[in-house]
Amino acid sequence: MNTQDSSGQMVSAAVLDGISDAVLLLDKDRVVLAANRAARELLGDQIEGRDLALSLRHPEALEVAKSAILDGVESTAEIVLQVPVQRIFAVRAVPLPVEGKSSLRILIALEEVTAARNAEQIRADFVANVSHELRSPLTSLVGFIETLRGPARDDEAAQDRFLDIMADESQRMARLIDDLLSLSRVEANEHVRPNDKLDIREILTAVLDSVSVQAEEKKVTMEFDGSVAVPPVSGDRDELVEVFQNLVVNAIKYGRENTPVRLTLSSVDRIPEVGGRGICVTVADQGEGIEAENIPRLTERFYRIDKGRSRSMGGTGLGLAIVKHIVNRHRGRLVVKSEVGKGSQFSVYLPVTEPAEA
Repeated sequence: MNTQDSSGQMVSAAVLDGISDAVLLLDKDRVVLAANRAARELLGDQIEGRDLALSLRHPEALEVAKSAILDGVESTAEIVLQVPVQRIFAVRAVPLPVEGKSSLRILIALEEVTAARNAEQIRADFVANVSHELRSPLTSLVGFIETLRGPARDDEAAQDRFLDIMADESQRMARLIDDLLSLSRVEANEHVRPNDKLDIREILTAVLDSVSVQAEEKKVTMEFDGSVAVPPVSGDRDELVEVFQNLVVNAIKYGRENTPVRLTLSSVDRIPEVGGRGICVTVADQGEGIEAENIPRLTERFYRIDKGRSRSMGGTGLGLAIVKHIVNRHRGRLVVKSEVGKGSQFSVYLPVTEPAEA
């Protein structure tokens, strides 16, 4: 299939569709003459025959096209598209060689650089966060080692006590590094939506089995309301297991003894702030609850309401940040509700792969 414009240039649709970057062909009036598959997926199927501004509402991208049209020279910029998830593109506008101003054609290419920019930010954040979070356990380890080499060299009781503390600090650093690596992987791939078809009930059942020992130790009962039939979701199984394991373990840790942790699975007609049909998994505990001013910051890296309590329970301050980024990657939504003294509810909304009535 070929598309021919008035200048006599032939643009092969098959060739354009084979390019992974979004590519557009504009005329001198900024009307889109042709768009490849990647461009249609990014900007919509109805982009051809319309002004570029109707589909790509970004001032810097439009300025790049304008500069190429008016000046006849290549122009570039970097833009950020926020919906449905933040993605970064390098935009390049190249005038094509034609005879006469009236037949001017502009080739627009949008190369996604989200992964590269995220990697740069992750490296910067990694250095800053790790240097802060590891300083305390490393300082403790150095102090105990010096003590064991000096005053406590022959004190067996002190040695046993210090070695226990050193083991705890070492395990804390190992957990921190594991969570940092997990978060880095998720952030690096957040712009790529997973597409495996998954049974969410099977995932929740596996998670409940994996945390049963912890629940028994805390004297917490697990309740699962999953009687409603729900369609499959598109996702990455390991990542969704990590999401619900994180939320359930938190509910067990921060819920009161001899109280239930309740999981509820349901269908929804519209995902809040996202749209479209989906499923909702709610993890509810009967713990102390969270003050309203703290809720918006729960998913920040290393944010803890009670730092001492969180660390004593083995928390790294990264769990909910990992949850947020995984849910974002799945084009879902995390909603937190809590009432001080009564408990908290963490609801994960995920889009389904087919209509709910199926």
